[in-house]
Amino acid sequence: MIHQEPLKSYLQSTDFLTPLGLPEGTVLSFSTLGQGEYNLNYVFNHPVTNKKLVLRINTGSQMHLADQIGYEFSALQALASSGRTPTPLFCCRELGLLVMEWLPGVALDYTRDMDIAAGILADIHSVPVPQDCPLIRPQAPALAIYEECLEMVQHYYDWDQADQEVTGLLQALVAEIGKLPLTEPSSGPVCIVNTELNSGNFLIDRSGVSHLVDWEKPLLSEPAQDLGHFLAPTTTFWKTDVILTPEDVKTFTKNYIHAVAGRMDTSTLASRLPLYFTVTCLRGVTWCAMAYREYCQPGRELRNEDTFRKLQAYLEPAFLRNLLDNYVRKDFLA
Repeated sequence: MIHQEPLKSYLQSTDFLTPLGLPEGTVLSFSTLGQGEYNLNYVFNHPVTNKKLVLRINTGSQMHLADQIGYEFSALQALASSGRTPTPLFCCRELGLLVMEWLPGVALDYTRDMDIAAGILADIHSVPVPQDCPLIRPQAPALAIYEECLEMVQHYYDWDQADQEVTGLLQALVAEIGKLPLTEPSSGPVCIVNTELNSGNFLIDRSGVSHLVDWEKPLLSEPAQDLGHFLAPTTTFWKTDVILTPEDVKTFTKNYIHAVAGRMDTSTLASRLPLYFTVTCLRGVTWCAMAYREYCQPGRELRNEDTFRKLQAYLEPAFLRNLLDNYVRKDFLA
């Protein structure tokens, strides 16, 4: 059970129970589902329908939004017709929480589920963007990612415990990727992109419909941004030890184009994908540098030891050199 106030009182109030169709006085039991770096997730059973539901609580906003939960809720509402995302029920902006359906499935396996992932992303990207969609739309998405990287890595540069070799490699990555055509505006069709496509955010149900969850940082951008993030080594290595080959990337891209055929123009995908693929490599390690410093601070509210070990792995000089030499200074997708 959740004991913190004012959350405990809210979960017992009519404001929470009425949208669920439950009478005053209904007692619900919440079990921990999992936690991210900036959120807590609980699962509970609806006592009438017996369906599992998810209670998601924000503890911060990576996008520096005043209404982080409302932003996520709007994205889920816009994407409901895709059939590939959790259906949102309601949110409480004051307490930073939302209720949505629970979905079955396991994390994506890069050795067997890539075609399923292509279908999921094709269905999501082809959803028409609502005219009143409140999601942020960067004019030059790749530049926006790069600027975010500069902001994140500065936290590491300014840290008195920063490793000087790591700092030098991060600076080299920043300099090399700064030479890319980052200011080019988006040339692909506008769609809702997730931007956080690690394997753990996919729920693969091999006997049913598979989904994509965790819509903490969606944007209006072009499909290549999501595909670049999904395929980059800094993404695939996060929850697994997998690094995709150029052949893996080409096969996935071909399957995605086939899955979305007739619903979206993919004529610019091949030219835009390398840009996002490369800048995502920087995004991955600069986020890790920022997060590593945060993890080393005393009194951090949320701490996941598996995450901490992975942060250390991403900041190993050998890992950073590999990115610099084989993914940034060379055209990995050529």
